[in-house]
Amino acid sequence: MKDGKKGKVLIVEDDMLLSMVEERLIKRLGFEVIGKVTKGSDAIEKQKELNPDIIVMDISLKGDMDGIEAMEAIREKSDVPVIYLSGSGDRYSLERAKKTGFADFLTKPVTGGDLKDPLYSAMNAHNEKSENNNEILKSA
Repeated sequence: MKDGKKGKVLIVEDDMLLSMVEERLIKRLGFEVIGKVTKGSDAIEKQKELNPDIIVMDISLKGDMDGIEAMEAIREKSDVPVIYLSGSGDRYSLERAKKTGFADFLTKPVTGGDLKDPLYSAMNAHNEKSENNNEILKSA
């Protein structure tokens, strides 16, 4: 992360214990958790409201949409990097997730070591995209 800028992360996880663990791991890695939600529909709203740098998204969520469906809706307006977390590494979910252009797909439980490289890579990709967009705007 350039210039000591902390990445802003939105956590979407319906298991409160896992949500707390994920938050602690993400904070230890130097990122700021700016929001936590438990449902896909809430993730869509929070993404618009908070404009996170990265979303850490559970695939299996309570409610009428899963994490992949929520990201499909978010993708209509945003290219925010997403790191999927799944209780199982089933192929069907992985194939569906690929269509949303994820930064990584991790199987739970995750450790700080599991999250470190995907978070830093996603943050760097997000920063580069933001810098490129700023350059385009300046030259327009």
